[in-house]
Amino acid sequence: MLLEELSGGEKVYRRDDTLIVSFPGPRRVVSTAWVNGGYREDLQAVFNHHLPPDQHDPANLPGGSVEGYLEYLAGKLDLPCRHTAGLLTAARMENAAIKTNKFRELAVTAIVTGGIDVNGGRAGDRANYYEIDGQWDFVPGTINIILLIDGNLSPQALVRSIVTATEAKAAALQELMAPSRYSRGIATGSGTDHIIAIANSENHHHFVDAGKHAKLGELIGVTVKEAVKIALEKQTGLNPRRQCSFLARLERYGVTVEDFWSQAREEGLGLDRDSYLMCLQYIHDEPGLAALAASLVHLWDEYEWGLLPGEAVIAVGIRLLQGYGGGEAFLAAVDGGDPVGTLSRLFIRVINRVVVDRVDD
Repeated sequence: MLLEELSGGEKVYRRDDTLIVSFPGPRRVVSTAWVNGGYREDLQAVFNHHLPPDQHDPANLPGGSVEGYLEYLAGKLDLPCRHTAGLLTAARMENAAIKTNKFRELAVTAIVTGGIDVNGGRAGDRANYYEIDGQWDFVPGTINIILLIDGNLSPQALVRSIVTATEAKAAALQELMAPSRYSRGIATGSGTDHIIAIANSENHHHFVDAGKHAKLGELIGVTVKEAVKIALEKQTGLNPRRQCSFLARLERYGVTVEDFWSQAREEGLGLDRDSYLMCLQYIHDEPGLAALAASLVHLWDEYEWGLLPGEAVIAVGIRLLQGYGGGEAFLAAVDGGDPVGTLSRLFIRVINRVVVDRVDD
């Protein structure tokens, strides 16, 4: 099924579990693909393929390895094996986002599939495994980007476009406050992300700068950021509405509904577990309470990054909480020490007061 024909003549197809981009002529391509990756000028097509979650053991795939499976797929899709690069992902192709932005002679298209809920990670997080000599583990959750630029880019500018696109992906995740699953940080991607960047070497207009100061860099940044957000919402429902929740914001620091329930029992709220959790679900997305949690989490981030001392974070956090908690007397008992532990317990105390007030009403 033809999904789109781009300004450079590239055609975007979907065949079952695969998105295919075919080239009408020569293209410069740089990619992280396992087969035919790196810098190439002889590719005729690229693809992105959905691999079901129960088929992630390379040894059990047709071809017996990732490389073998990608070569198998190229043949199955009637694509020239030596002139095709492909990516794999657990995201479904019907959830792909295709976004194009233009300025004068320039056109930039980003085709993105993505999921971050399971495998979101922040650069510098502790690794899952040590890869050596082709031995590795597949972890589901991937953002794959196919970036097409209808302009004639020098090889170095094409490589630079990957830097800009990667920064744009990280910016999209920051704006969604997407959590890392391996630390308390905001995710900058997943552990298995890949990218293919393509420039139209037949275009008569030449470009040598894909950085943020150049209009080309701006288009790459805007387009990738928009497409990443659309893809994540389509695949897993990650969007601003879902993130407007104190439960969603506190999750990054390991504060769960069970922590709320445990403290509610300690404080003797007099509700059974199901009734209490129902109350939480009723109020968790109130913008004021979500904003309060977001403020505390940002203070925690500043503390984790070494930008603010713990005592200042606790002092300011308490002042923020007083507006909801009934004043100083209500929040008087503070253990101090760890800002996350101290302020999370006080926040839960505030929420429990809100729950009691709602039940009384």
